[in-house]
Amino acid sequence: MAMKDYSDEFKADAVALYESTPGATYKSIAADLGINRATLREWVLRDRERRGLTAAAAKPAAQSREAVPSADADERVRQLEARVAELEASERKLATERDILRKAAKYFAGETNW
Repeated sequence: MAMKDYSDEFKADAVALYESTPGATYKSIAADLGINRATLREWVLRDRERRGLTAAAAKPAAQSREAVPSADADERVRQLEARVAELEASERKLATERDILRKAAKYFAGETNW
């Protein structure tokens, strides 16, 4: 089977998508992008090594969505801050996906020979 040659931009976009998706797995992101799980893992590990990050520090663990309401105001603030962080991560993921789709549409529109 022939190896595919992916552009550096595609690799960077794939890594950014994985890093910005809370609770994502290599398998789920790779399936979304149509690439091999091991390939995505290698790209992510190379990027982390390049940036000098450890695996534990690179992607924080997903926070529970089912937080129990508390009468304590400080706990409620912490819950809201966690929810804001979760929504911001989701927004980054959607923006990254949108950018990838725009680039793909532009690429394929340029390839059309009608």
